[in-house]
Amino acid sequence: MKTVWAKTALLPNGWASNVRIDIDPNGRIGGVQSNANMVGTTTDMLLPAPVNVHSHAFQRAMAGLTERRGPNPSDSFWTWRQLMFQFLDRLTPEHIEAITALVQMEMLEAGYATNAEFHYLHHQPGGLPYDDIAETSARVAAAASRSGIGLCMLPVHYEFGGCDERTLTAGQVRFRNNLDRFQMLHDGAIAAISSLPEDTSYGVAPHSLRAVGIETLRSYSTHFPSGPIHMHLAEQVPEVDEVKAHWGVRPVEWALDNMGLDARWCLIHCTQMTPDETVRLAKSGAIAGLCPITESSLGDGIFDGVRWMDAGGTIAVGSDSNIRIALSEELRTLDYSQRLRDGTRAALASTAMSTGRRTFEEVLQGGAQATQRKTGRLEVGYWADMLALDTDNENMWGRSHDTALDAWIFVGDDHLVQDVWSAGRHMVVGGEHIARREIIAAYKRTIDDLKDAL
Repeated sequence: MKTVWAKTALLPNGWASNVRIDIDPNGRIGGVQSNANMVGTTTDMLLPAPVNVHSHAFQRAMAGLTERRGPNPSDSFWTWRQLMFQFLDRLTPEHIEAITALVQMEMLEAGYATNAEFHYLHHQPGGLPYDDIAETSARVAAAASRSGIGLCMLPVHYEFGGCDERTLTAGQVRFRNNLDRFQMLHDGAIAAISSLPEDTSYGVAPHSLRAVGIETLRSYSTHFPSGPIHMHLAEQVPEVDEVKAHWGVRPVEWALDNMGLDARWCLIHCTQMTPDETVRLAKSGAIAGLCPITESSLGDGIFDGVRWMDAGGTIAVGSDSNIRIALSEELRTLDYSQRLRDGTRAALASTAMSTGRRTFEEVLQGGAQATQRKTGRLEVGYWADMLALDTDNENMWGRSHDTALDAWIFVGDDHLVQDVWSAGRHMVVGGEHIARREIIAAYKRTIDDLKDAL
């Protein structure tokens, strides 16, 4: 039995002092006691550690390489995507493993305990499967074994290049699977993660309305009757226009009317919705998986967070392109986008909770639901997914409880994260991952191989 003691901790019923957390040998919380004597590993402030709900790990190696405008005067996500296709054509399974390990290390250092990997880079350059169809899924699993993060594997189904079911371009063929082959790959991915710890899980991810056929999308919950389902939705204006042109309605409207959306679903981005779509989708029980840093970076648009949360919708956050992996900054960027759009302040605060407290608790709940992981609460029986903040830092000095959360999110940064546990595995100590040196060395070797990929 491991024990962690905190001066203050965020428990399900609110803030508590002198909190003792006992972690059982399986990585679950075995006991929670307030007003306890100091014992074990000691911390200042202990919080549940959330899920990073959306990541394409390999894109981390592109970070900083696309910050220039091409010949197209309307440079956008779509031109960035062409550069991404060019880049990924150079990646080997070894590269994928090294990049993913770095991403997961950075997630842990930022305060996330879990990586929901939206994994679509499956095949060799040219589109032929590897001898093991789940070779790259196995590399994601190997990275998780090195990083110690909790993994929710989400193999991605990607079949077509658009709503008209056109053939994929050269840059997309490494993603391609028809439904039968995808089910084989999905089974292979499950086998690939079978040796990881007990907290590892899996789901499935139809890439988008553009990438999977109509009848398959309509029956997706039947094809995959258990586990979470993630999908990009209403991310870009051209996507909205394409779906409307071919299917007669906007993407969110079509998905609501045809796909049986419910609590199993996590819809990623949702930055192009009407007010009515926002309310209807919120009431479906599906999670909105937001990636504010990437959505800002690529000019996707602004999610209608105020209307969504007022309608009872729940959010989660992820790092998507991984241009910047920073939990506090995702939450800050989300709220600031609402302020800029609406000309207001503290947009996501409620009358009962500060901005930091409300958004943090939302992403705890949303990430747990989106991965079907028993997490997000410092409570007996839950996975010991926890982060500790340094309240001795000048940006946290004199702050407590909700104001300390606000200070972390709006004043400080992820350097305030001192310790992180994933299912009881103490992977970040004193602000650094315990295998940082080895993971960074392998990543640097990969970057040397890819230095002229763009």
